[in-house]
Amino acid sequence: MEATAQEVDAAVRAAHAARDALTDRTVRAAFLRSAAAGLDVAKDGLVETADAETALGPARLTGELARTCYQLRAFADIVDEGAFLDVIINHPDDTATPPVPDLRRYKVPLGVVAVYSASNFPFAFSVAGGDTASALAAGCPVVVKAHPDHPALSELVAKVLRRAAAEHGIPEGVVGLVHGFEAGVELIKHPLVAAAGFTGSVRGGRALFDAAAARPVPIPFHGELGSLNPVLVTEAAAAERAEEIGGGLAGSMTLGVGQFCVKPGLVLVPSGASGDRLVKSLTDAVSDTDAGVLLDHRMRDNFVAGVAERAELPDVESPVTPGAGGEHAVSAGFLTVPAEKLAEEGAYDLLLEECFGPVTVVARYADEAEATAVLSRLPGNLTATVQVSSDEAAGRGRGPELLAELTPLAGRVLVNGWPTGVAVAPAQHHGGPYPATTSTSTSVGGTAIERWLRPVVYQNAPEALLPDELKDDNPLGLPRRFNGVLER
Repeated sequence: MEATAQEVDAAVRAAHAARDALTDRTVRAAFLRSAAAGLDVAKDGLVETADAETALGPARLTGELARTCYQLRAFADIVDEGAFLDVIINHPDDTATPPVPDLRRYKVPLGVVAVYSASNFPFAFSVAGGDTASALAAGCPVVVKAHPDHPALSELVAKVLRRAAAEHGIPEGVVGLVHGFEAGVELIKHPLVAAAGFTGSVRGGRALFDAAAARPVPIPFHGELGSLNPVLVTEAAAAERAEEIGGGLAGSMTLGVGQFCVKPGLVLVPSGASGDRLVKSLTDAVSDTDAGVLLDHRMRDNFVAGVAERAELPDVESPVTPGAGGEHAVSAGFLTVPAEKLAEEGAYDLLLEECFGPVTVVARYADEAEATAVLSRLPGNLTATVQVSSDEAAGRGRGPELLAELTPLAGRVLVNGWPTGVAVAPAQHHGGPYPATTSTSTSVGGTAIERWLRPVVYQNAPEALLPDELKDDNPLGLPRRFNGVLER
């Protein structure tokens, strides 16, 4: 199924040729809703195929498909509303210094978007996932590079999207699909590709990011490359609810066999009796967790080897040993280490790297300064979490300082919760400082559409020449800022 360079070229050119069919926002919104409806109708067959290829289980996959359909419909609503166009109009003002001419600004689609599917979300971050949905909503055709872990599902989903496109007179080439490593390389280099979205490893994402920047005409690249998702448990929180926190951590780090990009991979726990109670609770809960199957043998081998390498470090202990749980499965577990070992550069830096699968590192800190020293060494993350006491949550003690300490680390900061479970909502942000993502944008939530748009302003253009979006009488009824006043 490996696509040749010629097949990649054909897919990109077909997508480029389809871009004018997405100009009408009403048609775009209807297309997105039809795509969601088509996925709903095909649900049983899609889930069966997805489970055969990924072993993620019908319950998990059914929920993920529902999320994917919801996301498509949510972007259709965003397209209908039109606020994403960010329309701003200024009439001439000769009294200003310097004088202001007639200026009319809005956002236009970039063009063909290359989408690189993720392994761990065969629906929500794949062919019909957030990158595709937001790109189509922006008016951009897509060419998807299918993930090798679910090729058959990718073909089925692409067919559903193409049928939905045809229902509204949109050429089926608006959604292209290619397979193979070399196809992915050819795709990022293609001169008609205007932007790219990626979810995967640091190594793979960075290679594509560099290729996007090295093109004769560089293009925007939104890559989600990896995240440790640190958790800080305060002394007061551990004293107040150690068992609850330990149980919650176990559920979060083992959810989906630890194959979520927001799995908590480093947890700072105080030394002493309260921290010991937390670790005991975590030990009990993780010990009761069944072995699970990772998405492919490469990931399983990397997990087993990665855990073993970390466990061999001096002073690293394994209250529940993670590793191979049978021929295909892995067992969950966690490692503990004194936090002081992580405070300075050295061999223990390995513990500050993501290990994909059901494992986390619990770093026991002696005081606040030691915890802060570890946090200061962390790279960018998708999430950062703090578990605080009721007093700290009420603003007493160090409560107000803790969010400020974590904010530079991540795009989503949680208090007394767990990062697994990324709500698809207008205010969501799923991104963070590098290497969490290569841009400041999000891949989840309504503002994900902004990745595939660019602003353009018309100066002193006669009304008759302007697009309807920028005319004074606002024939499309768009939200806009008109002469400094926000209109809705």
